[in-house]
Amino acid sequence: MDTARLKRSWSLVAEHGDQVPLYFYSTLFLTHPETRQMFPTNMAGQRDRLVTALGHIVSNVDQVDQLVGFLQALGADHRKFAVRAEHYPAVGEALLATLQHFLAGQWTEELGQDWAAAYGLVAQVMMEAAQAAEAVNPPWWMAEIVAHERRAFDVAVLTVRPEYLLPFTPGQSIGVSHPSVRSWRYYSPANAPRVDGTLELHVRAAPGGAVSSRLVYGSAVGDRLQLAAPVGERLALWSAGSSDLLLLAAGTGWAPVKALVEQVAAEGSRRRVDLYVGARSRSEFYDSDAIDKAASSYPWLTVTYVVGTEGNRPGEFVHAVDRALADGDWRSRHVYVCGSDEMVSHAVQTLVRAGYQSGQVHHEGLGRQWYGPAWRTSVEQSGVGEGFDVNERRAR
Repeated sequence: MDTARLKRSWSLVAEHGDQVPLYFYSTLFLTHPETRQMFPTNMAGQRDRLVTALGHIVSNVDQVDQLVGFLQALGADHRKFAVRAEHYPAVGEALLATLQHFLAGQWTEELGQDWAAAYGLVAQVMMEAAQAAEAVNPPWWMAEIVAHERRAFDVAVLTVRPEYLLPFTPGQSIGVSHPSVRSWRYYSPANAPRVDGTLELHVRAAPGGAVSSRLVYGSAVGDRLQLAAPVGERLALWSAGSSDLLLLAAGTGWAPVKALVEQVAAEGSRRRVDLYVGARSRSEFYDSDAIDKAASSYPWLTVTYVVGTEGNRPGEFVHAVDRALADGDWRSRHVYVCGSDEMVSHAVQTLVRAGYQSGQVHHEGLGRQWYGPAWRTSVEQSGVGEGFDVNERRAR
């Protein structure tokens, strides 16, 4: 298999942009119509993710160690879409047909053999990982909504109870889907594991978001949801050892941070924890009662609210990280950052410029790639169906 030839051919195909996934899915659904039900009704975002994922696979085709973890997580995660071993040949046929179509005269028998071999390896790793995952977790858990609170026009806090225990670590993300929507959205539970197994989800309705809008506006107590296996470790507390913590959160990015605070409380450690919670205006602190309760209950926790648009600073926006660095030097601590892409990007860049090391700054990564965050130890965050948006990318 000539990996250089694979990369060159893919770069030529990728130049055709949106036409590539459009042709691929059209071919797949026409030749194997049974596969259509595994994909969301709105395919716009799905088309982007196909190209991104293929680009990632091809660009790392000669770096097996980096690629295997990505593919294993991909295969295990695909179980929630009811993907079975017999579906892989159908996808392979559609992929080869798409490549041949766009490469036209540059398509050769040797190149076709290279692509067939590459796809065969990809499919094998994914299928083996899916089979192994069957022995550990189900494709999904069914759960009931036992509480639904609208905290703002576009924000709701849900409490859901899985039919049986769904183990997770604070900071991980869990896929959520409403049975009426063929899409998945990843959210981080806003709690450490509880004895009753319930999970607290903070959901902001994203414009055009099928899952998030349904959860905020169209769900009620008694409704049933599907939950996927927990994924991701970038926000896990173990990576900070026993260090003191600086927590920076904005909007529904408070959810995983809330879980971390509960974990610190549960472990009974002697950490010092400083929490800065930011929002554009005071009215957007949708969970202030819980924040204030934590501040008054835990002597090791100090909480500072940061309002982005203060009246005495017209035209200036203050981020949580700006206020934190103005208050002190935290370079002896591990820092956890959760918020929108803009908030996380600004915070990370600011911390790096201030001398903080990458190993002490923890965040989920930026941008969207393909099928969810299960492999975010290998690549940046991804999207599923509606798009990967843990707590809607942690809130605008």
